[in-house]
Amino acid sequence: MILGPGNPRVFLYRGATDLRRGFDRLAAMVESLLAQDPRSGALFVFVNRRRDRVKILAFEGDGYSIYYKRLEIGVYRLPEAAADRVEVSRAELAMLLEGIVPRQLDRRYNRT
Repeated sequence: MILGPGNPRVFLYRGATDLRRGFDRLAAMVESLLAQDPRSGALFVFVNRRRDRVKILAFEGDGYSIYYKRLEIGVYRLPEAAADRVEVSRAELAMLLEGIVPRQLDRRYNRT
């Protein structure tokens, strides 16, 4: 579903978000805070102040969907960035959701 086939862009808002917000208010945040089109097909990731919950907003062609996850133990460790908004890869999002800290990894690119 959220990390299914395709290669959507992923935007993470690092600021604290009131996760009681629904589809329309999250879409408005995407436009105002992330300066992106919420219907672009990208994934938009929001976390709460305690960093134990995450909501992902996606537009799937015929409407919005939301993925919501609450950790029972621990907190999400967000990648370091100078700004409150950052673009991450699908792999970094998957690691974030699994509790792996992407900033500690050394990227190696295959150059052929």
